[in-house]
Amino acid sequence: MSARVHVAVVQSAPVLFDAAASRERMVERLTRACEGGADLVLFPEAYVGGYPKGADFGAAVGLRSEEGRDLYARYAQGAIEVPGPGCDELSRVVAAAGANVVVGVIERGGDTLFCTALMFGRDGTLLGKHRKLMPTAGERLIWGQGDGSTLTVAQMDVGRVGAVICWENYMPLLRTAMYRQGVQLYCAPTVDDREVWGSSMRHIAVEGRCFVLAACQFARRADYPDDWSSPFGDDPDTVLIHGGSCVIDPFGEVLAGPVHDEDCILHAELDLMQITRGKYDLDVVGHYQRPDVFRLEVDETPRG
Repeated sequence: MSARVHVAVVQSAPVLFDAAASRERMVERLTRACEGGADLVLFPEAYVGGYPKGADFGAAVGLRSEEGRDLYARYAQGAIEVPGPGCDELSRVVAAAGANVVVGVIERGGDTLFCTALMFGRDGTLLGKHRKLMPTAGERLIWGQGDGSTLTVAQMDVGRVGAVICWENYMPLLRTAMYRQGVQLYCAPTVDDREVWGSSMRHIAVEGRCFVLAACQFARRADYPDDWSSPFGDDPDTVLIHGGSCVIDPFGEVLAGPVHDEDCILHAELDLMQITRGKYDLDVVGHYQRPDVFRLEVDETPRG
């Protein structure tokens, strides 16, 4: 493992309900990132399968509409099974590019959809997956809850890589579970485009003494189908998700970003020895913990 790692963070969006167009977009962004020298490439939350921002799926308390059920069925068609053909296709794409990749996908597990992050090695091998533990607000209509069996930190040739999805990053015990596994490259795929997101990423980097890579979608109305009943109107240039991707070092220094309101790829060179330098005086799962006072228990039993 080299002490220096070149990372790339993709700020982009797929084409909702169009798997072929989305795959082409991913290949193009991944190729560009690798041409820039990336050893590790991070894509946003729900990049494969899409994030249906603004959709209510015809649900109210005690009510569901037939139109909402049809929309859910359409959305489910874009999900992939892990393992399965869609995951195999991603493996081939990654192997052809030759970089480690973390990408947000919509995963179909049985008849339930999950918001998942997949972690691939350079040769396309699937090294780990993480299902989002706690979908937020209306996401609970369409995504199931993950369990402790996928709180995965994968050993890659660039270091120990983990993924924590969107508002999971506000769950202190989940973060601690990642730190305890020795995460070095903490990936945060998201669609949270608020300005405060960057502050949270800096806090996590300092708290965990790890590098934080945050990839947010940048999506316009044009990335959604023409027949999409959008609460944002029909102007194709209307921005639905503003981005805000960034790369932070273990001392909270911003190495790249944040960038808003444009499709882009951020690059940064990381010196992994900064992790060791940082843990000299703060290791929250080492010399700076108090096991006589606090104890973390994680149930890693698969639930489905």
